[in-house]
Amino acid sequence: MKQVVQNYKSGELTVLDVPVPGCKPGGVLVRSAYSLISTGTELMKVSEAGMSMLGKARSRPDQVAKVMQSVATNGVPATYRKVMGKLDSYTPLGYSLCGVVEQVGTGIDEVKVGDLVACAGNEHALHAELNWVPKNLYARVPDGLAPRHASFGTVGSIALQGVRRGEPQLGDVTLVIGLGLIGQLVVQLLAASGVRVVGVDPDPVRCELAERLGAAVCGDPESAAVEAAVGELTGGHGVDQVYLAAGGGSNQPVELAARLCRDRGRVVDIGKCRLDLPWNAYYEKELDVRFSRSYGPGRYDPEYELEGRDYPIGYVRWTERRNLACFLDLVARGRVDVEPLVSHIADFDDAVETYQRLKDGDLKAVAVLFRYPAHPGQAAEAEAPAVAVPAVKRGSGTAPTPARSAKAPVRLAFVGAGNYATSMLLPHLAQRDGVELSTVVTTTALSAANAQRKFGFAEATTDLDAVLGDPSIDAVFVVTRHSSHAELTRRALLAGKAVFVEKPLALTEDELAGVLAAVEESGNDRLQVGFNRRFAPLLNEARKRFGARTGPASLRYLVNAGRLQHGSWYLQQGTEGSRFAGEGGHFIDTASWLLEADPVSVYAVATSGNEDLQVVLRYPDGSTATISYVTSGAPGFPKETLDLVADGKVLRLDDFVRAAVYGRKRWASSRLPKARDKGQSAELAAFIKAVRTSGPMPVSLESLVATTAATLAVQAGLAGGAPVTLARAR
Repeated sequence: MKQVVQNYKSGELTVLDVPVPGCKPGGVLVRSAYSLISTGTELMKVSEAGMSMLGKARSRPDQVAKVMQSVATNGVPATYRKVMGKLDSYTPLGYSLCGVVEQVGTGIDEVKVGDLVACAGNEHALHAELNWVPKNLYARVPDGLAPRHASFGTVGSIALQGVRRGEPQLGDVTLVIGLGLIGQLVVQLLAASGVRVVGVDPDPVRCELAERLGAAVCGDPESAAVEAAVGELTGGHGVDQVYLAAGGGSNQPVELAARLCRDRGRVVDIGKCRLDLPWNAYYEKELDVRFSRSYGPGRYDPEYELEGRDYPIGYVRWTERRNLACFLDLVARGRVDVEPLVSHIADFDDAVETYQRLKDGDLKAVAVLFRYPAHPGQAAEAEAPAVAVPAVKRGSGTAPTPARSAKAPVRLAFVGAGNYATSMLLPHLAQRDGVELSTVVTTTALSAANAQRKFGFAEATTDLDAVLGDPSIDAVFVVTRHSSHAELTRRALLAGKAVFVEKPLALTEDELAGVLAAVEESGNDRLQVGFNRRFAPLLNEARKRFGARTGPASLRYLVNAGRLQHGSWYLQQGTEGSRFAGEGGHFIDTASWLLEADPVSVYAVATSGNEDLQVVLRYPDGSTATISYVTSGAPGFPKETLDLVADGKVLRLDDFVRAAVYGRKRWASSRLPKARDKGQSAELAAFIKAVRTSGPMPVSLESLVATTAATLAVQAGLAGGAPVTLARAR
């Protein structure tokens, strides 16, 4: 299928061939009929992409701050790879469309194949021929409403939510500053609510349009006519609300709002304009400044948007989806007229030329639509596709992998191509001799296309079954969200593939049992979990310098994990498990490797709210390891520090940057290492060698299982308040 994309590094705009997105449970696959270009938001993004690197940095100081924090935590090389990987990738455009349901995912029963729906979301309602849209981001189009009019649904919801934030009442007088697409819709919604509207915009054509659509008076912000109209309509008191629907770097809108608003009036920011509030003016009138967050309640909440968990109507009357349905109803009943806003309709194939004309100013427009070619066929509706350490049983099933020549390249498939895969794994594999990147599989079409372009995969697809059924693929990398690891690993093992799965292997005991059942059924134990720290060159050198151990050891591992940003999928504990369940295996595996054994018990305690954890592991020879996993530390402090004490010696590791061993002789690493190397490259080399030679996996399956069981036992320990024995199953 085709999709409009942009490279943020070069500014290139193109219509790209990408795989068709899969129809996941909880949503529908929609074939686009019309999609709407946001002439404000999208053109701002297009313009930013054309800036120099310095210009991009100046326009996004928030992202610069994140980069600096990443440098402090991960080092310059890793941060550079991550940042350049993001910049030099195709990003999608679009967030408002109307189309026909082509496929229905499991759990969806309120729409069917062939229904017309309006869709929202800058990850789901893209300028693309097909989009997968989750339940709470689409609404059925009322009978009789034209698809091109329904494509305004998302921007209409933005305007509607802004109006709701102002709480207008019958007879109020309001001021709308900025009469672009959102402003024009705000004018109509207010007029439909019995409110008299004064509009402000420097473009006389837009002022005239707003007056035709219901505004009482419109004019230039410098015009005395605007102030006179406000005085006449309000008896000199000032407007009840001001809606800021303007963009740009001028502070004029907020200054005008203060001047024309009444005492204790409301100022609602809908657009993205400068907000340098003049303190005296806002203080003296005690103005109520409010922000309107996009389409309404539910926006940026992954449980609402991605998992389909609605808010009870008794508590949240107007959600994203209800706003979308309400706006469509208003248009269908003629209370809002979007047809006069349509300045231009372009064929989807002419998308690049259309954006260029808008950017250059050749095309003056309030709203521009892309029209997609009609599709004669429709796809069929989708079918619904003590803690014991489990014993590892290797069955006598079919040989896991076909015979292969040791000289033949190892053919790899990647399931998932997110930040970690593209910054920490694929750069090490793309140029490695004897490796062939065969296929990349993702649920979102564009991420697969980006990985194919950047790393040279032969194919990109959203069809996992085709990859697992391909006998030429030797190994599958599972680099997806945590909740899918165990199931994808199980399926790949049953398909006879060697599997590299990023941590964690499993989030529950049942998931772990399912993986081991697949090993027993297939006889395929070719599994590696991405516990890379035991492969770190600096830590290996320090361990060698420390030497053999004769007595029990004490190990302390401080992990200064830091707080997650709002909206991170790591916070979705209901589906993705706790943060420690996802990441803790790294540190337990490192401790067990250093102590050369698997733990026999786990004791875990946490501070209030489970933000900081103390995990104590006991080992068969009496050694102990204490892992302090904290989120309340200073962001400038190193992420990982480790001390191993035994036999009158101490091994010290400082964040994979420096290491030292104290004993009869002292050893210290260089103070200026080339890079912070946490072992990914060496781990991948060991895995590829094992696949090529059919030799043992780099880490035994028994060790991987023991580490996973210990990680899962932490949650059980927190719940029970007592040590958890890790009994070996027989």
